[in-house]
Amino acid sequence: MSSAVEQLAKNANWGTFSKATELKKRLWFVLGALIIYRLGTYIPVPGIDPVVWQDIYSQKGGGILDMFNMFSGGALQRMTIFALNIMPYISASIIMQLAAAMSKKMEALKKEGEHGRMKINQYTRYLTVLLASVQAYGLAVGLESMQGASGSAVIDPGMFFRISTVITIVGGTVFLMWLGEQITQRGIGNGISLIIFAGIVAELPRAIVSTLELGRSDAMNPLMILALAAMIIGVIVLIVFVERAQRRVVVQYPKRQQAGQSQPTSQQNHIPLKLNTAGVIPPIFASSLLLLPLTIVGFSGADGGDLTATVARHLQHGQLIYMVLYGGLIAFFAFFYTAIVFNPEDNAETLQRHGGFIAGMRPGKSTADYLDSVLTRITAVGALYLVFICLLPEFMISKFSLPFYFGGTSLLIVVTVTMDTVAQIHSHMIAHQYEGLIKKSQIRKGGRKGRGRR
Repeated sequence: MSSAVEQLAKNANWGTFSKATELKKRLWFVLGALIIYRLGTYIPVPGIDPVVWQDIYSQKGGGILDMFNMFSGGALQRMTIFALNIMPYISASIIMQLAAAMSKKMEALKKEGEHGRMKINQYTRYLTVLLASVQAYGLAVGLESMQGASGSAVIDPGMFFRISTVITIVGGTVFLMWLGEQITQRGIGNGISLIIFAGIVAELPRAIVSTLELGRSDAMNPLMILALAAMIIGVIVLIVFVERAQRRVVVQYPKRQQAGQSQPTSQQNHIPLKLNTAGVIPPIFASSLLLLPLTIVGFSGADGGDLTATVARHLQHGQLIYMVLYGGLIAFFAFFYTAIVFNPEDNAETLQRHGGFIAGMRPGKSTADYLDSVLTRITAVGALYLVFICLLPEFMISKFSLPFYFGGTSLLIVVTVTMDTVAQIHSHMIAHQYEGLIKKSQIRKGGRKGRGRR
């Protein structure tokens, strides 16, 4: 079976795309959904003076605000209905996954299968609305306290503005949450990741133009621009190499008598353990947790002497405390999410149930301990890789004032989501080839039966 799949994968080419109508429908749906998302990033929140807000953002921009603006696809800079983007949903997902790991009741609900998964998703949606409401209200209050050179950012401050802002921004976040789920179900790839991916890619041309403009105006050395391009290429190559790397644990099955063979033969298979099992989740989770409190601090309007302003200053890009917290959160979520995705005890039990075993390991606890030790070692390497990818460009940005959009987190998201989406498109093409082969074999069998009757 595996050899047949490999042969189909070799034969799969983009020429079969024209025949895969289901795949084309899914891709068109994804494209339409992302266009709707991009249009929403230009619909402003009512009651905001855009000229004054642009002046305020240019003064407060940089650091954590640019990071938030990157994830929102420029919606924060334009203060639109998608200003919070999908980040409250990601924060809610983190909280629910932590609750499932620590609460026996949530863990039991998670093991109930499809019903339990739907329940957890429903709780996640409720929590998303709650978090988005709190953040939107804090954003509205912060906007009222902001003053630009030509006046206040809010045209008519008051309770009506706060309520309307909360309803507008929460509605935008809930719509993006629904849109992401629709992309996952009816499109290709993970909807939430694709929404973040679309926001980053949409703002990349502007970042490239601004970088070239810095070189043209001698604000940045041309050699530095070439070094930046070389660094980006090197980071992309490293990401592609590591994301494809995996450790294959060989699994053997008892000898069985095959038809036409005099001697029983043993079968071998393998368990593929990716070097970076968590993928792009740890940087996104770590960023969302850092963004949640810092956004409130950034919009609080506090002066430089306050404790909150001091904390915000030390948690900007390039600061030691920020790098330590960011790297620590990435490493934590790399191990945490890997533990959620791959359970050594469940896999060992499944192997024992089907008669499989790992050479030199007894079925059951010994196999689970061995898988756990292997997974821990490769996850440690994967966590170091994620920390390096995300913090090296942060250091370059802080030392040489490079555009934030070329940071490790943005590159990691773009490259990883692209690879995952292309892999899923390829899988759909292979499945389409399978269907074609099955239909051809059925037609041939029907023709032979017809000739036999004659």
